[in-house]
Amino acid sequence: MPDLIAPELRVLFCGINPSVYSAVVGYHFARPGNRFWPALYASGFTDRLFAPHEQDELLVRGCGITNVVDRATVSADVLTAEELAEGGRRLEVKVRRYRPQCLAVLGIGAWRTAFKRPKASLGPQSEMLGSTRVWVLPNPSGLNAHYRPEELARLFQELRLAMASR
Repeated sequence: MPDLIAPELRVLFCGINPSVYSAVVGYHFARPGNRFWPALYASGFTDRLFAPHEQDELLVRGCGITNVVDRATVSADVLTAEELAEGGRRLEVKVRRYRPQCLAVLGIGAWRTAFKRPKASLGPQSEMLGSTRVWVLPNPSGLNAHYRPEELARLFQELRLAMASR
């Protein structure tokens, strides 16, 4: 799955890994039931609800998309700790190269494992990757039933408001 990325974005959203469905259709967060696009809209990152095939529109809004691990799976829970750690190393290189203002990692477990931060919590992180601020949000996959859509939107909005005040 190719990254949707450009230098010096406002926010680089980072999924755990693409779903098999997304890899087949070629768009990030494309699986029906994924709540990424509704959360972006409800939180004010976009002025309307985008469909996955409109993902390129994010770049003009200063946002991009990448993943910790490139391998597509049916569920992120089949990824190994080694894959996540290697993905974390590659992600750090990418972030240092493209220098987004903020890296928003979509999945607390992926952040904890990939960057060896077992006690990390959601929200802004104390460490940075180069000059990039790190913020952790819940995984928006429809398979993650821990967060209702309204909660996801509120957490995404906290990030948007924090970035607007910078």
